[in-house]
Amino acid sequence: MSDAAANSLRPATPNRQSRLSRAGLRLGILSFAHLHAEGYQALLRQMPGVELVGFSDEDKEQGERFARQCGIRWFSKHQDLLKEGLDGVIVCSENARHLELVQMAAEAGCHILCEKPVEATLDAALAMRKITELHAVRFMTAFPMRFAPSARAVQGMIRSGQLGRIYGVNGVNHSEIPKAHRAWFADKKLAGGGAVMDHTVHLADLLRWYFQAEVEEVYAEVDNLFYPGEVDVDTAGLILLKMTNGVQASIDCSWSRPTWYPRWGHLKMEVVGEKGAVVMDSFSQHVTLYSRGAARNPSWVGFGPDANRAMLEEFVASIREQREPSVNFKDGLEALRVALTAYESATTHTPVKLEH
Repeated sequence: MSDAAANSLRPATPNRQSRLSRAGLRLGILSFAHLHAEGYQALLRQMPGVELVGFSDEDKEQGERFARQCGIRWFSKHQDLLKEGLDGVIVCSENARHLELVQMAAEAGCHILCEKPVEATLDAALAMRKITELHAVRFMTAFPMRFAPSARAVQGMIRSGQLGRIYGVNGVNHSEIPKAHRAWFADKKLAGGGAVMDHTVHLADLLRWYFQAEVEEVYAEVDNLFYPGEVDVDTAGLILLKMTNGVQASIDCSWSRPTWYPRWGHLKMEVVGEKGAVVMDSFSQHVTLYSRGAARNPSWVGFGPDANRAMLEEFVASIREQREPSVNFKDGLEALRVALTAYESATTHTPVKLEH
């Protein structure tokens, strides 16, 4: 559906054009269920010309805690925050609740940045697409690695032909199990899955972006190797992909890091070509911090450019310039399809083709 067609179906209010005439943009965060919400709110408050109106969360204990911790306004109902005349929102709920909040935001005329994966099921994701098209709001998927200098450098080497014909790509996205920070990550009903759902999408998106090609076949081995008996979702996955341009790739998407590991995890890629190979470690810029306090384990403190900041800046720019964001709904949808197909392959123990 074109923007013109969608606008013809849209209610006359609220007037989004009049909102954009203001000097600053008004943004809000729908739900603090996702741990990334804490970082987003801090970055938004540092951005010139942006007003973070507040966040909404229907969990009273969680809402009050983060309001105190972050010093921002809490709305106990999502609808109350959306009545504040927002230009855009960031959806940070549990995966299976994205559709509900995206619909609320779209009906309020707000442009949307949505956490990944875009939803827990394909049907819900497709319903989101219809809703955003109907209300003519723009949708951006939260894939911050697109904005990491390391990832952009690798993309440039591939696109320029510096590596020649690409033979294969090995990708790694590891972390600790997130349940100590947000229990719902290990709840299949709310998350849609475990480590495969959580981590596959980042690397699948980078592969699509690098090669301007789609994933056409998936083979996966998925299991709960690390926390059997503690959680009922997968904690380990190894996925083999074939792209439409013939490139073969692998993704290790496990929750394999212990909770005392110095940093959250890793995102690495090794790209092997006929003219050379390149290894990307997106979080390698860090210093080791030792403390005599209660937490005696060393930690790694990162430095350098912040990919989340760059992602938020792109979202803000897309609203101001009234254009599509550089990472859109299709990007989120295709990455979700890879994760869901990995689960299908692991169940059938066969390679599964994706239709395009």
